[in-house]
Amino acid sequence: MGPFWTDILFWLPATLGVFWLASAFYKRSGQSPLANPTFLSIAAIAALLLLTGVPYETYSDSVSILNYLLGTAVVALAIPLHRNLRRLRGDWRILSAALLLGSATSILAGTLIADQLGAATAITLSIAPKSATAAVSMEIGQLIGGLAPVTACLTIMTGVTGAVLGPLVLTGLGIAQAEARGLALGTVSHGIATARAFSESELTGCWALVAMCLNTILTAILAPLVAALLF
Repeated sequence: MGPFWTDILFWLPATLGVFWLASAFYKRSGQSPLANPTFLSIAAIAALLLLTGVPYETYSDSVSILNYLLGTAVVALAIPLHRNLRRLRGDWRILSAALLLGSATSILAGTLIADQLGAATAITLSIAPKSATAAVSMEIGQLIGGLAPVTACLTIMTGVTGAVLGPLVLTGLGIAQAEARGLALGTVSHGIATARAFSESELTGCWALVAMCLNTILTAILAPLVAALLF
């Protein structure tokens, strides 16, 4: 009989416990973006897997139910969205332009920087859809000639970075409006930053959710075009 951490039943309660501790620390820090519970949980679980030598496949099987619950949680976001429909108003010409520019900039900046640094074409193309939500970005990455595992890693890194640094950057620039903050976070850093936006206010989170969904559609359209034009 091996150590307790090799038991498939160990990692689900361990993951929940780690996230609970990270969330408690996040609240104690005054909801500092640098104490983002998703980021802290990912780092802690990765460290535990390295220390115990447990393969990721074993961990993934242990917490597979969380993937199902994640899908349920995403669907449940329709509730606050419906509750705030009347408040999701603005100049849609300006908002649409901001969304389009944000999506295009995210795609072009990553690919052009990687290309100039001499990255392989497959790696460069893997970067293009990084600001779309993970399940979609991986499909887009494969479609345009990228590597799905690389796209998955970059997408998660983009989400965590946006959730941690995005609010600090927006505050530093003096941007306080819920619609502007939500639109920026949802466009650039998809679901993880959208969760962070909801911690600011429900309205900010709803704007981020709208931006995340629309940016996913835009990325599916723009990324193949950029790949065809540049490569």
